[in-house]
Amino acid sequence: MEKGVLFLIPVPLAENAAHKSFTAYNIEVINAINTYIVENEKTARKFLKEAGIKIPQSELVIHDYGKHKRGNSMVPFFKELMTGKDVGLMSEAGCPGVADPGAEVVAEAHKRGIKVVPLSGPNSILLALMASGFNGQSFTFHGYIPIDKVERGKRIKELEQLAEKNRQTQIFIETPFRNNHLFDDILKNTAAQTLLCVASNLTAEDEFVKTQTIGQWKQEKIDLHKKPTIFLIYRQHLR
Repeated sequence: MEKGVLFLIPVPLAENAAHKSFTAYNIEVINAINTYIVENEKTARKFLKEAGIKIPQSELVIHDYGKHKRGNSMVPFFKELMTGKDVGLMSEAGCPGVADPGAEVVAEAHKRGIKVVPLSGPNSILLALMASGFNGQSFTFHGYIPIDKVERGKRIKELEQLAEKNRQTQIFIETPFRNNHLFDDILKNTAAQTLLCVASNLTAEDEFVKTQTIGQWKQEKIDLHKKPTIFLIYRQHLR
């Protein structure tokens, strides 16, 4: 029996950003399938409504892959795919599988010989890199860095050294309610000439992206509390 296709469907990064996030093809795909694997059913249904789905919500099959369901058997998520039906995978925001638990579903799809098709859409990591002015040919995303203050300071210094040694952009994030603490720790643990880009609330109406030296950031007060933010560090080599 021919297997279905797993479509990786990007989700808007912010409120009121739907019109910036959808392509005509994405909407076409959404209206061609009625089965989804999602991180949060409530937000997934809201997204599908905003995207212009014409299939009645009552006819949708939603497999919840939330944090309380992970670690269980994946067999139920693949029932439709294994019998020839196409299925959509959606994250809470941005692109499925990138800094996202959906990567486990994608990996399982490959093991089962299921075709995986990624759709175009917003990704905060790449948008931040694009807007930073930093090296876009060599970069590393580190995800979350340590919460412990001592370990965090040590890690920030390591990333700064990597940025200089490899001429490589270092990208990382924090839980939004701890952003201000991380920002302060970056200022305390890096040299004045090191460059820092702060990219916050990308695609939102109050989007904020700014690149300057640590010395310049120390003269400025910003509030990143509860605002999804990407932090990028880079070192320019003096000629």
